Amino acid sequence: MQEELINEGEFRYIEQGQGPVLLILHGLFGALSNFREVLDRFKDDFTVVIPMMPIYELPVKETDVKSLADFIHRFVEFKGFKDINLLGNSLGGHVALVYVLNHPEMVHTMTLTGSSGLYENAMGGSFPRREDYDFIRKKVEFTFHNPEVATKELVDEVFEIVNNKEKLIRVLALAKSAIRHNMGDDLHTMNLPVCLIWGKNDQITPPEVAEEFHRLLPQSELYWIDNCGHAPMMEHPTEFNNTLEPWLKRIFAEKA
Repeated sequence: MQEELINEGEFRYIEQGQGPVLLILHGLFGALSNFREVLDRFKDDFTVVIPMMPIYELPVKETDVKSLADFIHRFVEFKGFKDINLLGNSLGGHVALVYVLNHPEMVHTMTLTGSSGLYENAMGGSFPRREDYDFIRKKVEFTFHNPEVATKELVDEVFEIVNNKEKLIRVLALAKSAIRHNMGDDLHTMNLPVCLIWGKNDQITPPEVAEEFHRLLPQSELYWIDNCGHAPMMEHPTEFNNTLEPWLKRIFAEKA
């Protein structure tokens, strides 16, 4: 999807379709291609926008969840978006939560899938065997219920990141920031429609995390996908889309 990137100032992003804005926030190791099926499904009814977050460009001391949420706000203002529909996976979900906390007037709906913000069993605080390709492959496979979803291309991307010292420092800084920035005390203030789509076999943000989000977010609805890990939109894209689409249509109908 790199060839579809638009470059404007500090922002690099994909934008396709027309209609209300569906703004997608990727995870820590998340490539834009993780959302290919979501983009293709929703671009007929939504302006689907996927910004690349500056995970590896921020100064190390500013590499945290709040800085990424501030970046997203600058992007939203730059584009002139209003009433956005946020969709975040993993770290992207956490960034969405911080954004909603700081700018609730800008957001119409929020969808979280495998989101951090409460608890996560991350890939680890360090990569002691980062030069061991098989070790990294197993870490990537841990993300999914079906290890075959962890393609060689995906493993290669993560292997390159964790063996790049400058990138690894920022990955670890963000992972620690996500753990420190617990959202548990803030969720009750987020009074907007929230769709939680969770893999029943998520080992990184396990099912009890989804249940806690559901308990704490006032207007949340929780949907499960069986035989699915931390990235439902990749592992079961059709079921993910078949869950999200009618939910969004119902919310828009209720708000009309």
